[in-house]
Amino acid sequence: MNTQSTLPLIPRKLLFGNPDKASPRISPDGSKLAFLAPVDGVLNVWVGPVDDPDVSVPVTKDNVRGIRIFFWAFTSQHVLYLQDKAGDENWRLYSVNLKDKSIKDLTPLEGVQAQLVKVSPDYPLQILVGINDRNPQLHDVYLVNIDTAERAMIQENTEGFVSFLCDEAYRVRFAQKMNPDGSVEIFQKEDEDWSIYQRIPLEDTLSTAPIEMNKDGSVIYMTDSRGRNTAALYSLDLESGEKELIADDERADVDDVLIHPTSKTPLAVAFNYERKQWRILDGSIAKDLGYLRTVSDGDVEVVSWTQDLAYWIVAFTLDNGPVRYYLHDHKATHARFLFTNRSALEGVKLSRMHPVVIPARDGMDLVSYYTLPPEYEDETRPEHPLPMILFVHGGPWGRDNWGYNPFHQFMANRGYAVLSVNFRASTGFGKGFINSGNLEWGAKMHDDLIDGVDWAIREGIADPERVAIMGGSYGGYATLVGVTFTPEKFACGVDIVGPSNLITLINSVPPYWQPMIETFAKRMGDHRTEEGRKLLKSRSPLTYVDRIIRPLLIGQGVNDPRVNQAESDQIVHAMQEKNIPVTYVLYPDEGHGFARPENNISFLAVAEAFLAKHVGGRYEPVGSDFEGSSITVPVGAEFVPGLPEVINKEA
Repeated sequence: MNTQSTLPLIPRKLLFGNPDKASPRISPDGSKLAFLAPVDGVLNVWVGPVDDPDVSVPVTKDNVRGIRIFFWAFTSQHVLYLQDKAGDENWRLYSVNLKDKSIKDLTPLEGVQAQLVKVSPDYPLQILVGINDRNPQLHDVYLVNIDTAERAMIQENTEGFVSFLCDEAYRVRFAQKMNPDGSVEIFQKEDEDWSIYQRIPLEDTLSTAPIEMNKDGSVIYMTDSRGRNTAALYSLDLESGEKELIADDERADVDDVLIHPTSKTPLAVAFNYERKQWRILDGSIAKDLGYLRTVSDGDVEVVSWTQDLAYWIVAFTLDNGPVRYYLHDHKATHARFLFTNRSALEGVKLSRMHPVVIPARDGMDLVSYYTLPPEYEDETRPEHPLPMILFVHGGPWGRDNWGYNPFHQFMANRGYAVLSVNFRASTGFGKGFINSGNLEWGAKMHDDLIDGVDWAIREGIADPERVAIMGGSYGGYATLVGVTFTPEKFACGVDIVGPSNLITLINSVPPYWQPMIETFAKRMGDHRTEEGRKLLKSRSPLTYVDRIIRPLLIGQGVNDPRVNQAESDQIVHAMQEKNIPVTYVLYPDEGHGFARPENNISFLAVAEAFLAKHVGGRYEPVGSDFEGSSITVPVGAEFVPGLPEVINKEA
């Protein structure tokens, strides 16, 4: 087989531009369908009749960043959405009245973040919203009218609570608070007094949490790993105190739960080890889920349904094609195809994603996923080792999943193998796996990534001389660790919004993260003690800048509230002082990651040219892919093929 693919390059815009239609949601009464689609190149919410989505019209007017988070109010006449400004994550909540097409800012407060707390069918014109206008560190609970924007505080947060659980009657019933030892206490509210109800030890805090209360508020459903390894689904009777196991899995935590829209009881639960698997809890939907498995390939996701369960919006996630959306009729047990999210990809030859469990050097199982170029559609190994991209997920308390991954497809099309490793501290595989990452940033967590690369080399997948590391957020940190802690392992690195200095990272978290600061202190290192600062410094890539011997590309948003611009500035300046080449790409209108497609595409244009130079894959010239982007390259444009010419032309 030829080293260089004969397949055409898939344009970046097909993979990373706006979807045609995405995130469909059916109205509670079943009469309307809402979805995201572009208007003049910017994602907005469209609404139309369920029976004929083709006549839908846009109902929002965003012309800058695009809307990504929206939901129906129980009136079925209002659409609610969240939007921030230039990536600052100070979310505002907006309401669209479909009758008169008016749009109302429900939280018109500068520098304040709104969080949705509860939406109840019993109060269709009102919702509960958390707002940190009184104290930037704490969200109080407000009752907000979605028509008039009138709001009234119903719970002042004077106790340092990080979250609230409310019932369908909009009564604040429970709250959670983090303790100095990293544990979490659940408080119960009776009358106006709070009392400790339960305690969640540090080891269980990332895998134990309330999910929902039933309709009359007598039962809590929760995931719980206390006294076990994986997080199981339990019910907790609030009157008797009886705790009942509903479903569990030996290898995986609860991944998803389908909750009945009116009774608020669980109907099905999903566990995800290598792939997502549903387990039916209520026979009333057994026929539906059995039938849906026959409708399309891929993993089934129920994304929306009506209040009477008569109609469902179902998504099928594939590894080698766009998401397929269907309207499912519960009574008829029949699903009608609606659309895919990217119709231009339907006829494009894409790659399969292969799950694999890679053993770490200490015997821990690392659930991982790799993708080969599309020429190897029916094979699990290439004829010869390929250049490879190790793509590291963020968090680190998150995970990689099986399914369509635009970056895997992008790089596979360019001739690379792509590997994603769920390193220790990743979620979904039990608390033992999560907690084995405590205080292991840049240590055993990085060893897992190296073990994944070594596995790919042994299996003949990766050429050891042509492996790149790339990722965003924690994945960006892992990239910086890769080029400093193991400087000869990778041919180059691409860091997107990654922290370089763990001490300054923790010291600059947003104020509303302060109540959860013990998560960072106990799992990363305690910035408040001399010993902790010593550990954090030893795990910070900035400490070892002089070790960098391989090319590095860094991307950053100016308004990032999580990983401040200073994290990238520090390492870029340190490299410049030591005359170490670096390319720095900066976006003045972005935050933690690049939300505007024009910006994301422009960065990937730089990244693929950079990778092609240093690892050897194919790449698509920049062409017109900087148009509409705010891209700046303050440092190192000369190290990327064709970049100086394009930057000068744009200037």
